[in-house]
Amino acid sequence: MKDFINIADFSAEQLKGLLAQAVADKKLFRAGKLPATCRGKTLALIFEKPSLRTRVSFESAIVHLGGAAINLTQADIGLGKREPVADVAAVLGGMCDAIAARTFSHETVCELAEKCPAPVINALTDYSHPCQAMADAMTAMEVFGGDLAGRKLAFIGDGNNVARSLAMLCAKIGMEFALACPEGYELESEFVAAVQAVGPGASFTQTRDPRAAVAGASVVYTDTWVSMGQEDEKAERIATFKTYQINRDLLAAAPKDAVVMHCLPAYRGYEITDEVMADHAGTIFAEAENRLHFQRTLLHVLIAEGGIG
Repeated sequence: MKDFINIADFSAEQLKGLLAQAVADKKLFRAGKLPATCRGKTLALIFEKPSLRTRVSFESAIVHLGGAAINLTQADIGLGKREPVADVAAVLGGMCDAIAARTFSHETVCELAEKCPAPVINALTDYSHPCQAMADAMTAMEVFGGDLAGRKLAFIGDGNNVARSLAMLCAKIGMEFALACPEGYELESEFVAAVQAVGPGASFTQTRDPRAAVAGASVVYTDTWVSMGQEDEKAERIATFKTYQINRDLLAAAPKDAVVMHCLPAYRGYEITDEVMADHAGTIFAEAENRLHFQRTLLHVLIAEGGIG
């Protein structure tokens, strides 16, 4: 597979292989033994949205592998406006060895991948966030000691791009997934059917009750209630989601060894409290760092190895 666009595109074996390789490569990197397999290679970074973790993790990852990154904002290239997406894909594919794109429209990344001869990575779209989900699973593997099959992840909040990628990844690797959200914010029925079609081991539930969702969960997960592009809905969303906050009272319904994850940025006092952020800071910031470690392995596989087999 040339590109990394959606979790659904890959088999359980491919995903587990990437995760295991990322964990191993992280150890090599920390020991100073990770080879520079992308020396002389260039990664183009396309950003329609502002970025902290995505930009720093991808830029650092390609540098660690011996390559370089070129940062391109919407003001630089006018993706789909000043210049057609297909033309940008053709130009960058001729000059660079890979593209990582963070866009609003999922279709934009899909078109880049279709038209670009070089690998294209979905660094976030409104539909999915596969690199985040893989870094999350990598973190859980490190916390719980490898195989995650049979464990449960509870996502409390909006059925958004992160929830969608996590739900599909959980189904692929044998984890239970439970989404607790207000009415109208569920994952769409077509996607739910696709998750359930992964296989008989796929366990997926949606509920209005956060306490029911976190019961038995190894990972309790949240994200901002108001994503970029939803600022006009802020007041309505805060009022709607106010009972879906991760706080110590909610965590009392989860197992004692449950960890909290947040893809960041975190808005304390809204989707998560200061106390919970402080209690689980080790896991949450390790999760953020693992964006670097997973994406470095992904770049190596796509560029140096020629794709995901």
